Amino acid sequence: MGKKLYVGNLSYDVTDSALQTLFAPHGTVQSAQVIMDRDVGRSKGFGFVEMGNDQEAQAAIKALNGKDSGGRSLKVNEAKPRESSGGPLRGWFRWRRGPRRFRGGRY
Repeated sequence: MGKKLYVGNLSYDVTDSALQTLFAPHGTVQSAQVIMDRDVGRSKGFGFVEMGNDQEAQAAIKALNGKDSGGRSLKVNEAKPRESSGGPLRGWFRWRRGPRRFRGGRY
């Protein structure tokens, strides 16, 4: 199974293929994805790369973390599992309650 890496501080014009090309010299790249903003349609400035194995992932981290790419210093480390957003009803309760107002220290 591959090792997933977080790549931060990317230039906004980096594409999935450019990210894959950047990591290819350090091992087998199983997938490379730049996270896009739905509303604007451009990169959010970070992405994820899945390397073939742990040794390749560690080599990529060592070689690329702090490296200058497009005038920015890349941040590369192991990806952490995504945390829960609080459940499906969290947003509904916030909407139902309305905007927060000062109520004698209750908030």
